[in-house]
Amino acid sequence: MLTQIAYGDSRLSLWRRVREFAVPPSMIETATARRQAGDWAGACAAAGVDVNLNLRTLARLYGQESAARIRADLRRLAPDLLRWHLPRIAPDGLLRPGLTVTLARYDRAGRSGAGPLHLVARTPPAWADAGQRISLTVWDGSSREVGAARHPHPRPDRRFRLDLHRHLWDASRADELRIRSGADRPPADGRSAVAFDRWAAEAGILLRAEGLPTGRVAVGLGARRRLVLDLVADPDGLGPPAVRIEAASTVVGVDALPVLPDAATWVLPDLELIRTASIDVDRLHPLVAAALVPDHPPTGSSRTADRPGQPRLVECRGARHRIGLVDGILAALDHDPAELRREELLAALSGTPLPCLQAIDEAHRRPECLAGVRERLDHGDTAGALAVVEGLLGPGAVLRSGELLDELEAAAQRRISYGLFRAGLVGSGPGRIRPDRRRLRDRRSHPRHATLR
Repeated sequence: MLTQIAYGDSRLSLWRRVREFAVPPSMIETATARRQAGDWAGACAAAGVDVNLNLRTLARLYGQESAARIRADLRRLAPDLLRWHLPRIAPDGLLRPGLTVTLARYDRAGRSGAGPLHLVARTPPAWADAGQRISLTVWDGSSREVGAARHPHPRPDRRFRLDLHRHLWDASRADELRIRSGADRPPADGRSAVAFDRWAAEAGILLRAEGLPTGRVAVGLGARRRLVLDLVADPDGLGPPAVRIEAASTVVGVDALPVLPDAATWVLPDLELIRTASIDVDRLHPLVAAALVPDHPPTGSSRTADRPGQPRLVECRGARHRIGLVDGILAALDHDPAELRREELLAALSGTPLPCLQAIDEAHRRPECLAGVRERLDHGDTAGALAVVEGLLGPGAVLRSGELLDELEAAAQRRISYGLFRAGLVGSGPGRIRPDRRRLRDRRSHPRHATLR
């Protein structure tokens, strides 16, 4: 029991950090404004989504009707909401790498033997995930790609089917989140992250999408842990199907069964955070907050970006001195220029500088906000990270050697790998560069063994 509580607290702590840094308020505001203005491509750009499709090309390849249906869904797409709900991995809460997720499926009527088209969202492989970009394209079931960059896993993952959970990306259906997440009912087990009470209903939705009234559904619960749900019709035909749970090892052909989507297997993280009072409702995505807590007045105050504060106080030779921004540069406010020049010369000659100058130097090399800057860079919020640095050091500051400068330079270098991946210049084959896997961060776990959802 203590182990479960510790795991639950650790999981909630991680999700609090994800909700603080992964989808910044500025991204939500800009993407929402562009979407509401009818600019779906601009909304994608604001949310860090690369659009790898062309509607004219789709119409030529698959017909006007299919292209029109895809265009209609793109206008409903809230890319910031999609980013909010995409699967993430421990220990950093980054997007699950190398993933292809179906957002919508379109049957091609009148085309014999043609499989459905899939509107898919993709995340790059782990070695190219700098910036946490997402790509949007169409997959037709063949090896042909309607867009740029060959993906290592082009086939949609059966565990992550958002075509059965459109409320996780479709702004017009976001209010369905309340019912589909179980927020309209008391929790079955306040400490469990598994949504047992929703399995039967969600399995029914999955089976109906496969054209089956009842049957068996596989449920994945992590690495090599699976169960099978058997939905049996009510003998009288009046009540809901009965549910029987079996061990996957006892079922023949379990790999061929439909897989319960990950979003239906686990309790929604935002719902856990609210029920445990781990997060303020105002810190949620506005569409999520409106669905989960419809009576809560939207204020948005808690989602406002931090602003530079008042000058900091430093204990300096028995007095409390201030350091703050002067002409866009962090400076000691309670020392005259002549004294500062003498102290800087003394420090250059290996002397001990004033505590005020020590504090300024520490802010340049390893500030207190370094952890937050690192989190923002990891989640692709470069603008937010730079805003924090400028708010502390000033827009005119020249960074000194240290951990802060190292983090900013490393983030810029990692973006090169993503650019090479997008251009199709990295991978196997002639004329391609093989990725240097040794440059991956040691602290990043393997996604197969570190799922959060």
